Amino acid sequence: MPALEPMQISGYSDENFQNSVGTPYDVMINPESVKLQRSIDYNEQQPPDSSSSAQKYKHTASDKLSFDIVIDCTGIVDSKRINMAQEISTLENIVFIYQGKIHRPNYVQIIWGKNTMFQGVLNTMDISYTLFRPDGSPLRAKISFTFSQYLSPVVISKKDADESPDLTHLVTVTDGLTLPQMCMQVWNNENYYIQVAKFNGLNKFRDLRGVSTMAFPPIIPYQHVAAN
Repeated sequence: MPALEPMQISGYSDENFQNSVGTPYDVMINPESVKLQRSIDYNEQQPPDSSSSAQKYKHTASDKLSFDIVIDCTGIVDSKRINMAQEISTLENIVFIYQGKIHRPNYVQIIWGKNTMFQGVLNTMDISYTLFRPDGSPLRAKISFTFSQYLSPVVISKKDADESPDLTHLVTVTDGLTLPQMCMQVWNNENYYIQVAKFNGLNKFRDLRGVSTMAFPPIIPYQHVAAN
């Protein structure tokens, strides 16, 4: 059985991961496990005449990747890599250090074998030194990483669904709901009710009896106008 290839951590200067920076860092000892975390955020809202809250979708959070690596500079793992300070400095320059040319730390790509495992940015880098020379200089370190997925605006626009606050929605009117309540359901913001009323030619917003459907227009910058 062939030996497992080392994980590689690479830095990129652009959000599309086209321009690599320097040489990828080959992990000395591969992680024992890798954790991929995905989550969805909701707004807790309580519908009218209800004793329980409803979870209204807010957004899907960025994927997070976390894992630990070990740097061993005793010479047992690799007789040529025995300088801990150099190992740490190389890693930090790839994932953590502010880069003046791009005015931020690098974008980071993680490859294991022939597959791109993750593209993102560093969130945390925790270093724990676990073995030392008699003079106190470290020989072994455990580094815990957490990365957040990074998607360029172009990629995000391709992944997003067609429905958004930038498009007109045709909504069926539910008996008992006011226009501010409907705006809260559509946009999670009740303050657009005056604009919606004008868009639909309405002179009322609390009593919608006789109205079966309403068009909710693209959101435009809102300035609050007090209701009469």
